[in-house]
Amino acid sequence: MSTPQVRPKHDRLPEDTGTFAWLRALGPRGRRAFGGAFGGYALDSYDYFTLPLSMVAISAYFSLDNGRTGLLTTVTLVVSAVGGALAGILADRVGRVKALMATVITYAVFTVLCGFAPTYETLLVFRALQGLGFGGEWAVGAILVAEYATAKHRGRTLGAVQSAWAAGWALAVIVYTLVFRFVDADTAWRVLFWTGALPALLVIYVRRNVSDAPKAAELRRAGTTRGSFTTIFKKDLLRTTLFATLLSTGVQGGYYTLATWVPTYLKTERGLTVVGTGGYLTFLISGAFIGYLTGGYLTDRIGRKNNIALFAVLSSVGILAYTNIPPGSNGLLLVLGFPLGFCMSAIFSGFGSFLSELYPTAVRGTGQGFTYNSGRAVGAFLPTLVGFLSDSWGVGGALVLGAAGYGLAVLALTGLPETRDRELL
Repeated sequence: MSTPQVRPKHDRLPEDTGTFAWLRALGPRGRRAFGGAFGGYALDSYDYFTLPLSMVAISAYFSLDNGRTGLLTTVTLVVSAVGGALAGILADRVGRVKALMATVITYAVFTVLCGFAPTYETLLVFRALQGLGFGGEWAVGAILVAEYATAKHRGRTLGAVQSAWAAGWALAVIVYTLVFRFVDADTAWRVLFWTGALPALLVIYVRRNVSDAPKAAELRRAGTTRGSFTTIFKKDLLRTTLFATLLSTGVQGGYYTLATWVPTYLKTERGLTVVGTGGYLTFLISGAFIGYLTGGYLTDRIGRKNNIALFAVLSSVGILAYTNIPPGSNGLLLVLGFPLGFCMSAIFSGFGSFLSELYPTAVRGTGQGFTYNSGRAVGAFLPTLVGFLSDSWGVGGALVLGAAGYGLAVLALTGLPETRDRELL
């Protein structure tokens, strides 16, 4: 019997430590999965922001107060909890790729239908149904990529997927600026929703080029991946599920409060034009994009929990600074947009890897889909509360409530383990 030959030390290939080592480590199939997840999340973001960017025009068209306007966002996020949970179970039962395509088609179809809504009530229903697809896409895409990524690079890889949110947000702002410049506001908001048909092109790419990671596909064929809600609430996973949901509630409550109301704040209380608002949002979105990438790097370096705690504190400070700038200091507002976008996005970079590492493969879709989106649904009540309070506090004053969400996130971390370098089971 021959003994295996060991390559001499000086002949061994050097470890890949380059800037894009995380991408090369995915392999060809993993990179195609990354492309599908990145595109899906970017267009998910694009379709989401068609509403916040159009809120002033929609409010005027249907003669809404701030409370009813904010309800459009809240219903989207609340229903997204249902969509995310269902998509998670679907991912465990029929596969990540099929579930990804289903979520993309759902959010695209109902975004387009929003543009045809004849009444506020119809728009509310269509926006709620859009939430079904919106809620599921991130969780499914993140799991798909996490199962291809190595433990060493998982944080950076999922942070790069998260950066797609900023890319989609930026595209939405560009299209919004052009549409509202050349089309009457009463029609422009409809046109913006109609552009939500773009994701249909992505589905074609995913169907032709993307497949599940081998281990997940093998377990599914063996019949061992049968996700269910009861499983994630059993004794061995109950604590994880409860605290992960609390974490998601805090972070997303703070984030969606800002994402929903900052455009309105810039217009109504800062008096900025459409183009001016786009300019200010450019700094916010640029900070977000860099924040996602930086947070992905840090979550691999300092750990998932430390990354979230660090940026929860910095995001709270950023909100207080951003909303208390004296009138007439719009230049300072412009400068602070970058660090605010950076911090409130970097906190999300570790979510994809953290939640994936908290659950075994058999129920990973169910666990991640439920905790992330249930947290999103509960946190969604903050934007509506801001809408109602803005009538007496002003939008800028009410936005401070977003800081409370980040405090809740730090508290939730005390009940969760650190998972950096954990291999997926």
